[in-house]
Formats: sequence, C-alpha cells, structure tokens
Amino acid sequence: MTISNHLQEWYGLPAFDFPDSEAQATSGTALPAPEDVAWRISVDSYESEEEWEEAFARFAATVDTARVRALIVGSWSDAYDSGPGEVISALLGAKEKLPRLRGLFVGDITFEECEISWINQGEVTRLLDGFPQLEHFGVRGGQDLVFPAVKHERLETLVVESGGLDVAVVRGIAASDLPALENLDLWLGTSWYGANADVSDLEPFLSGTRLPRLRYLALRNSEIQDEIAVALAGAPVVARLEMLDLSMGTLGDDGAEALLNGQPLTHLKKLDLHHHFMSGAMVQRLSDALVPAGVELDVSGSEGNGSGDREGRYTAVAE
Repeated sequence: MTISNHLQEWYGLPAFDFPDSEAQATSGTALPAPEDVAWRISVDSYESEEEWEEAFARFAATVDTARVRALIVGSWSDAYDSGPGEVISALLGAKEKLPRLRGLFVGDITFEECEISWINQGEVTRLLDGFPQLEHFGVRGGQDLVFPAVKHERLETLVVESGGLDVAVVRGIAASDLPALENLDLWLGTSWYGANADVSDLEPFLSGTRLPRLRYLALRNSEIQDEIAVALAGAPVVARLEMLDLSMGTLGDDGAEALLNGQPLTHLKKLDLHHHFMSGAMVQRLSDALVPAGVELDVSGSEGNGSGDREGRYTAVAE
C-alpha cells in the first residue's frame, strides 16, 4: 500500500467521495445508498473556503446518517498546520446520528495534499471512546498523534500509518485492552521523522499474552525491520497468526535468516516482505522453504542485495 492514492475501500466498502458544495449544487447524479459505501469527506485547502466541519454538516443534511456504516476523513483545512481537533469534535457531536457507524479512518491524505510525516494529528482515541461500536479504526500521520491506553470491546482492526511513530503511541496501543482485535497494522517509520520505539516496546504484541484474537500482525515500514524479524523468530504470538507483514522496511539477509532459523512459519497463509533489501539467494531460500507448504510469500520490490551495510537502506514511506 502507498499513500499516492486515496483509500479505495474501508470496512469492506468501496470509498465514495461526498461532492464538494459546488458539485453538489450542480450535479444531478444520485448518491449511492448510505450503507453501500465508505463516505469520504474532504476539503481542498487551496481551492475551497469550506471548512471540513461545514462539509460534514452538508453531508449530514443530505445523507441518511442513521444508515451510514463507514466514514473516511480526508483532508481538512491546513492539515500541515493544524490537527483534526474540530473534525473529531464534529464527529463526536453527531454520534447519536451515526448509530450504525462501524468503520472510521482519519487522515486519508495523499502526499500531494500533505506529506505523511507532516500531517498533524491529535488524541484520536476520543473517537474510540465516543463510538464503542466501531469495528475498524485507522489513522494516518504521526505528528502530535496521541494514543493513550484505551479499552474497546468491539474493535477488530486497528491501522496506524506513519513515517515515524512516537514510542508513546506504540506503548499506548500495547497497553490497550482490545479483546476483539484481529488485525493490527503499525507503520513504525524512521527516526528521521520521529520513530523512537525499539523492539522491547513491541514485546506486548509479541508475547501472545495480549490481543487474544490477533490473526494478522503488521509491524512494517520500519528502519529496525531486521531486529523485529529476530524478535519474531521466537515470539509466541506467531504460532496463532494467519498473516505476518514485515514489508516496506529495511529487512535484509540477517532478519530473513532469523526467520528461517526460528519457529516454523509454514502455518501462515501469507508472509509479506515486499520492499526489502534481501539478496537473491535469500529470497530463493525463503521461497523454497515456504511456498511448497502453501504460504503466500510476497518478496517483490527488492531494493538491495542483502549487504550488512544498512546505511543505504530506506523505508518505503518516510516524509
């Protein structure tokens, strides 16, 4: 996944852009049924004087929000300079009008609108507290992102995309009580853009003592991908995973060797290692060990030759 395009779907529903005020006034095209799409609401800071909250108010006045199942928050005004505080308040103010909301993504902003590490965020867990029926929640952007430990009984999917994730966010997620969580996707990023967690901070995810229903684990887009692979080689959580994703980072032969020499991975449905720095020989060894067992292995996007020199390695998404 890249950030050059907007989300194509969320909560299993195709994304649909709610029209801006001018398009809404002139278009005679019927809108889709409220429950059939994930509604993306965005404003263009350069071409529109409308604030996001105003666009959302138009949406609520146009669409039967009682039937809406998924919302995608796109760009808000001045995402470079301000977080989504007003956006979050607007959503919370409308929570009684959104009884069926199950999927919410905050910050579906492409790099042309605002680079991922420049997207200002805030205390997004207010939305988890305010919408206890949410099942899928995602957020893009790590600048000033706040994620204290929360308890949420229904959340099944949590996605946090960043070019550099602060350790406080990682620890907050790790300390959260999320008994229904099946899919966890963290883009850890690079220290150039604020990433400062180390492998010890990931231990609550790796030990298998938390997140009892976890089946898909992505710890990706990381400059410490080899170290993460080494830790996963003996991590108890791996035995109950169906999919393991270490893609988009700086994985080289050392990390891959640890995976091969560690616990069996042949039970996995998929191992995603795309965008890597492994040698061709290591890629072949992985393929020989896993593909005959039925594991879907993604080793596309080779960026290097497996050298021990990490100076030239880079994550897929940073700035």
